[in-house]
Amino acid sequence: MKKIVAVLLALSLVLGIGAALADGAIKISTIGPLTGDYAAYGKAVANALVLTVDEVNAQGGIQFEVLEPQDDQGDGTLALNAYNKLMDDGMQILLGTVTSGACASVAGVAVGERVFLLTPSASSDVVPAAGDNVFQICFTDTVQGVKAAEYIKEKNLGSKIGIIYNNAQDYSMGIANSFRNKAAELGLEIVKEAAYSDDKAADFSTQVNDMKNAGVDLVFIPIYYTPAYKILAYAKSIEYDATFFGVDGMDGILDMENLDTSVVEGLMYLTPYAPNSTDERSAAFTKAYQEKFGIDPIQFAADEYDAVYVLKALCEKAGITADTPAAEACEKLIATILDGFTYEGITGTMTWSADGTVTKEPKAAIILDGKYVMNE
Repeated sequence: MKKIVAVLLALSLVLGIGAALADGAIKISTIGPLTGDYAAYGKAVANALVLTVDEVNAQGGIQFEVLEPQDDQGDGTLALNAYNKLMDDGMQILLGTVTSGACASVAGVAVGERVFLLTPSASSDVVPAAGDNVFQICFTDTVQGVKAAEYIKEKNLGSKIGIIYNNAQDYSMGIANSFRNKAAELGLEIVKEAAYSDDKAADFSTQVNDMKNAGVDLVFIPIYYTPAYKILAYAKSIEYDATFFGVDGMDGILDMENLDTSVVEGLMYLTPYAPNSTDERSAAFTKAYQEKFGIDPIQFAADEYDAVYVLKALCEKAGITADTPAAEACEKLIATILDGFTYEGITGTMTWSADGTVTKEPKAAIILDGKYVMNE
C-alpha cells in the first residue's frame, strides 16, 4: 500500500495528475522526455496514459495500474535506466518509450527480457526492427515521408522544394530519405537541401538563407518542434514567406514557452489527430483532456489514448491478468496482435504487420490563429 501511495504522490507532484488504481491490476507505464527540449511529447503521453487508465478502470473488466512515468529527456542511456527501474517495480508491459532513439535503446534490452513494448510515438523504422516484441501506434518515418510528398503534390503546395533536416538523427534522416525518393517518383523538384547535426547548437541562418537564395517556395522540415521554431523565427526575421511543411514532430510547438504565434502561423504538418476533430470519440477525448489538464491534447496524447485501448483489447483477447509474468504476457500479446487484430481508434483504423509496424493513414493539419486545425 505504501508503494501505491508513493506512486500516486509522485505522479501528482511531477505531473500534477493522479491515476485511479485497482486491485488485481496489470502494471504498465511509459518512458519519455518529461523535462528538456522535448518535454511536450513526454508530458502529453504521460498525461494521456493516466487519463485513459482512469477511464478504462472505471468501466470495469481489465484494470491497469500506472507505475510512475519515467523521464528520459529523450536520451537512450536515461531511458534504459528508467526501464530497469520500472522492471524492478514490477512492470509487466511498457507503453513507450516516446522518442525513437530512446525507444530503440530500450527495445534492444526488452526483446531479450521478453517484455511487450507498444510505443505511441517512436516512429523510426529502426524501432520495430529491434525485436518481435515491439509494436508501434504511430505511423513510421517512411510512411510520413511518402505521404508528405503525396500531399504536397496533390495540393500543388510548391513548385521548388527544399529540405532542412538533421543528418545526425534517425528520425529526421528516415523521413527525409523517404520524402526524397517519393518526390522524385512524383516529379516534385527538390532544388535545395540543407543539413545540420545539432538541434540545440544550430541557429539555422545558413540553412534558411540557402533556401531563400535557391528560390525555394516550400521547405520540408522533418524535424522536432524546437529546431523548427528557430527556423520559422529566422525565416520571419528575413521576410522569407515560403510554405513550411513538417511532420508529427511539429506537435507540441504551440506549448513552447514565450511562443510568438505569428511565427508558426500557416505551418503545415502531418498528423493523425487534431483537437478540432468532430469525430465523437475524438471530441470526447479532447474535452476530457482539456478539463483535466487545461490545455489542448496533441497527437502524442491521442496516440497514447489509442495505445491504452489497444492494450486493453489485446489483454482481454489474450487473457492477460495481474498475475501473468511479463515474459508470458509478451508471447501471448504478440500472438494476439498478429492474429488479424484490428482496432479503430481516434488516430485511425489500425492493423499490424509481423515486423511491428502499424498501417493507418496520416492526415494534414495547419496552425491557424494559434490553433491546430485539420486541413482536409
